[in-house]
Amino acid sequence: MIRKILDKIGASRKILVAAHASPDGDALASTLALYHVLREQGKDVVALNIDGAPEPYGFLPGAEILCRDLSPDARFDLGFVLDAGELSRVGIDITAACRELINIDHHPFSETFGVINWVDEKASATGAMVYRLVKTAGWDISLPVAVNIYTAVLSDTGSFRYSNADTEAFNIAGEMVGMGVDPWEIASGIYENQPPERLKLLGQCLPTLYISPCGRYASVSVTLDMYRQAAGKAEHTDRFVNYPRSIQGVEVAIFFRQIDPGQIKVGFRSKGRVDVGSLARALGGGGHHNAAGAVLSGTQESVEQSVYRQVEAMLA
Repeated sequence: MIRKILDKIGASRKILVAAHASPDGDALASTLALYHVLREQGKDVVALNIDGAPEPYGFLPGAEILCRDLSPDARFDLGFVLDAGELSRVGIDITAACRELINIDHHPFSETFGVINWVDEKASATGAMVYRLVKTAGWDISLPVAVNIYTAVLSDTGSFRYSNADTEAFNIAGEMVGMGVDPWEIASGIYENQPPERLKLLGQCLPTLYISPCGRYASVSVTLDMYRQAAGKAEHTDRFVNYPRSIQGVEVAIFFRQIDPGQIKVGFRSKGRVDVGSLARALGGGGHHNAAGAVLSGTQESVEQSVYRQVEAMLA
């Protein structure tokens, strides 16, 4: 599979690298890692994300070069879609711009929209798959590539706390540190550089904490009014779901985020026993066993009550 991808790269001059909208650390850093390494091989590369780089990841090498749209006449020999699960999650239609697409992903039930669909559900991060591609090719790993690969793995393993933090994840991280990556610099950029708006929003979010009578699931919420009062944005809510997840006895954490008056984005996190990915897919969304989400229509209250009932059914 990797050799086939390398053959496609070798036969291409202009290459697009994209990931899902509202990128998390893995999606963004994987995009930038592949962007840099392909540029270093002499390719003409464009990195695309319609939402750009979220604030915590603005320090990543290459974050400033991200394109948020393509011109109508843009054409590429090859397009990579990373960490998306579904082509629609890119946010714009890139099929007309790319002669061929390659899907690289580690989400279960990833769509097969590419001429090559490299999907490894056991990979700790899409960034780990980019690392394998680079190593198989025998390409040098520059510091910008190393920083992005390290960040992708760090982010998607929850700083090596989640069950997907396997031997490969630690080995990749160790190798990147050996190449000059500074773990503190990355950690401080992501976790120790919060804008005031995030903390103001968190201050409004935490009082919404709901712990179920059984104590096995809990939730927090953010509404449009909270955004206005805190002058906050969606990207400021990153990791809010970890607060209910951290409660003793809670197996499933839920984060309800209002995206317009009639739509709620629901994020799920599991501590391992419950497959929240299957729950999210049943709701029209997707994700992993331990991390998933969906967008539901309805009022805040109606969506919350509906989700609670379904979580209770899974826990029964």
